[in-house]
Amino acid sequence: MPRTKEQFEAMRKETREKIQSAAMQLFVKKGFGSANVQEIADLAGISIGLLYRHYKTKEDLFLELVEYALAGMGKIVELFESDDSPKELINQFVNEVYNDMVSGEELANLLILMKQFVSRGEADWNQNKVARQNDRLLKATVKLINKGQELGEFRSGDSFEMALFFFSAVQGLAEMKVILQNNFVMPSPVILTAFLYKEGE
Repeated sequence: MPRTKEQFEAMRKETREKIQSAAMQLFVKKGFGSANVQEIADLAGISIGLLYRHYKTKEDLFLELVEYALAGMGKIVELFESDDSPKELINQFVNEVYNDMVSGEELANLLILMKQFVSRGEADWNQNKVARQNDRLLKATVKLINKGQELGEFRSGDSFEMALFFFSAVQGLAEMKVILQNNFVMPSPVILTAFLYKEGE
């Protein structure tokens, strides 16, 4: 019995997810330049021909992963711009980060992938897109911290410096997770937010 259109689409989606997962692991482990397409296909458990049916170049695959990461950053901006309590929003985000870091490697890999992309130093629209999204995220975080300070939920301090510290900590933890592997222990959400909250909260 021939496969339905829906079955073909499900198979296509599953194959792309395998390719993306394998590529992300290799890009993080070896760097974009050193990871080759054959290794990605082997790790994904598919033929190189099938990989090329989904992605014409390694660059296309890399850029799709960057787009995926940018979409995730956009969701964080939307979360931080909502009308809920700043403390509740930060707690929600930190709990998601904690759970993602404890349960898998995707978040850590995506953060390192974004760093690799920026450090490649190519002056094109994709770089500008990443810079704009980073800027949006930082501004939304600064605004959220300011609001939390006004409401008495957060301790006083320079909100820009606090936002920088916060995301630097998350980025650093992602890198430590990759470096330490099985020896990595994710700090609790309480540790991640201690710099924001007043004593005893």
